[in-house]
Formats: sequence, structure tokens, C-alpha cells
Amino acid sequence: MIPFRYSRAGSVREACSASSEPTTVVLAGGTELLNWMRLGVNAPEHLVDIKAVGGLSDIQVRDDVVHIGALNTLNKVAAHPEVRARFPVLTESIEMAASAQLRNLATIGGNPLQSTRCPYYRHEGPTPCNKRRPGSGCAARDGITDNQAIFGWTDDCVAVQPSDPATALVALDAQFHTEAPDGGRRIPARELHMLPDEDPNRHHILRPGEIITTIQIPGSAARSGYLKVRERASYEFATVAVAAALELDDGVISRARLALGSVALRPWRLDVTEQLLVGLRPESAQVEDAVDAGFANARGLPGNEHKIILARNATLRAVREVANR
Repeated sequence: MIPFRYSRAGSVREACSASSEPTTVVLAGGTELLNWMRLGVNAPEHLVDIKAVGGLSDIQVRDDVVHIGALNTLNKVAAHPEVRARFPVLTESIEMAASAQLRNLATIGGNPLQSTRCPYYRHEGPTPCNKRRPGSGCAARDGITDNQAIFGWTDDCVAVQPSDPATALVALDAQFHTEAPDGGRRIPARELHMLPDEDPNRHHILRPGEIITTIQIPGSAARSGYLKVRERASYEFATVAVAAALELDDGVISRARLALGSVALRPWRLDVTEQLLVGLRPESAQVEDAVDAGFANARGLPGNEHKIILARNATLRAVREVANR
């Protein structure tokens, strides 16, 4: 690990100003950043610790919107009674996201910003990776692809976004509120991450000096759940994951929200499937057709075609399980 300078920000404005420098990185929970620094993936010259910044650790309900401060730990969010009652899918995604020890440190604002776990991105040698070394290419394109993308990939990058809470937040139509030296903004959760055809070198759309301050989730999704398929039941990143939120009227689906995790560089909304599910009974055979339609544009790579079948079956299972809650 290379030497670096450490300082603590006393306000959001101070943190934004300091982190606008290209060699400066914000430190919150540190569960991701310190690991990347240890591996040599990140080498910032200056860390700005924002854990002491006030006003970013509250969870409040106002006008039927849950406001979650970005510095809340994952465990605090998952245990909050309003979150548990309104958004079971978020609670479940958090509880499956990491070990309890990590969830006591990792923050709800930082977790969705984590980098891909592509083995070529985290490789310590000079492996081609546009995320690590812009313009160097994508070693994964013709390499190990078993856990790579099935949606939205290009020859410049075939990696996936690994955050479980991010997938749940996309299904819940959450918004990220930010502050920045030139003014903050509201970012729909489904627009936070960047696909390779937008910029193969970047993970998300945040600008230098822009910091997530609050996550806002409207309404309620009491009939919701998170299905995570992984190689082992203990702490592990997903092979595929499904965040599902349904509304039923007399046993008929009146609204559906579905987001897939670990299938693209952003949580992937199944918009077509959502539309086709409306008006169907969860047990009907037409639900399978609706799910199939959502995978019409899925593209496998040599070595990961199984992910299409796995994600399709997981989606169908999630819809029916959530509908029966």
C-alpha cells in the first residue's frame, strides 16, 4: 500500500470541496476502498473521512417517503422498523450482502458504488482492463466469462455490478440525492451506474466532488422479496439475483417491479416483463411467457450461457414466491 494523506471532513461542503481533486477519495465505511488500496487497484494520495459529518445518519419518514442518510450502516438500515415493514426486499438484500461484521461498517451510500468483482479488474498484474487502465482493452471478453454479463455488455467491458442493495433500490424506484461543489441533484437508482456503451472506463455517473447524502424511497412495497443465487449459502457474491416487488388485486397482479443483479454493469430492470405481468394471476402459464419476454435481448458469452437460464428461472420463482407472501 502506497503512502497517503488522511483528513476528516467536518461538513458535506468540506467533503465535496476536498474530493473534487482527482487524487482524493472519500472514505466512509472503508470495507471496499481499503481492500482495493491493499491490492493496488486504487492508489489515492488523499483520503477524506466523512464518518463524522452530521446529518447523514438519520432515517426518517416524511410525506410517505423514507429518507435514509447515506452514512447509515447496512445493518442499521436492515433493522429499522420502517424499512423492514415497508421494504422487505431491501432488508433481505442487505442481510444476504455480506457478513454481519462487514454490514456493521459498510454504508448504504457506499455499497451501491462498489466496483466490479471481475477477476481481471482486481488482478494485481498488468492485465488489460478498461476500468483499471482506460484503453487497454477487456481481457475478460475472451477469458473467464462464467460470471460475467448477459445484458448491456460490449467488447470493451463484460463485467457486472455486484451490489445487492443497489438491485433492491432499483426495484423500489429509489432516488439518490447528492451534493457537489456546483450543486446537487436527484439521481434515479436505475441511472446511477454506467453501461459500457456509455463509458467503458467508469462505474457510475457521479462527478468528482459529488457525494451521495440521502437515499429516498417512496411509498411501500410490503409484498416484496430478494432471491439470490450463489455458489455457496454463506457470504458470497451473486451469480444472479432478483429483487421483486408486486401489488395484487383479488389475486391478479396490478403492478410489478423486477430488477436483476449480477447480470450487467447496472441492476437490470425487466421493463417488458413488468408490463406483461399486469393482469395475470401469478400461477398462470402466461407468467412464464412474460418472464421469457424479458430475456429476449439477453446475450451470453462463451462460458456463461447458463446464466440466462438461471436468471430466467430465478425471476419466475421470485415472482411466484413474492406473490404468495
